[in-house]
Amino acid sequence: MNEDRYQHISEQELLNRFYIDHNKEWLGILLQRYTLLLLGVCMKYLKNEEAARDAVQQIFLKVISELGKYKVDYFKSWLFMIAKNHCLMQFRDKNRLPMELNEQVLLQPENDKINEIKEKEKLLDWMHEGLQNLGPEQKQCVTLFYLEKKSYQQVAQETGYSLLQVKSFIQNGKRNLKMMIERKLGQNEKQ
Repeated sequence: MNEDRYQHISEQELLNRFYIDHNKEWLGILLQRYTLLLLGVCMKYLKNEEAARDAVQQIFLKVISELGKYKVDYFKSWLFMIAKNHCLMQFRDKNRLPMELNEQVLLQPENDKINEIKEKEKLLDWMHEGLQNLGPEQKQCVTLFYLEKKSYQQVAQETGYSLLQVKSFIQNGKRNLKMMIERKLGQNEKQ
């Protein structure tokens, strides 16, 4: 199935279609929408691109297996919970927590931790939304540079844009993302 052909279909509708006919291609389309965001979440916790990519694949397999067993109403929240739990289990299995989590556990009261997690999730949501609203060139270059950690030269080679164009798309994309997030922050503070 071609993702673009199904762009107009909402997450809930894709999920409903999967529950009706159990066709895993609906899940594939749904998960494809979250690949970059999941990669970002896994990179944040695991601090290693290869480990993060492996984690995303393992999360996809877990999601496919779990969704076959029971019905999920809030897919995005559930997916993030699966991703975070998976990454934290990686640390537990290695008998260690990442330093930032150790410090948070030791230094912050429970409510502060919960609020901080909610704020980070909100910011990740806004970044995902912002990325979707960038022009295709900016979105592609920003994704390759920031999420896939490619150099300007590698982005230029992969996209076919000149080095100057790549730098411009990244700079403008970053500025546009920042403006979108600042607008969201402003709207959020008014509420």
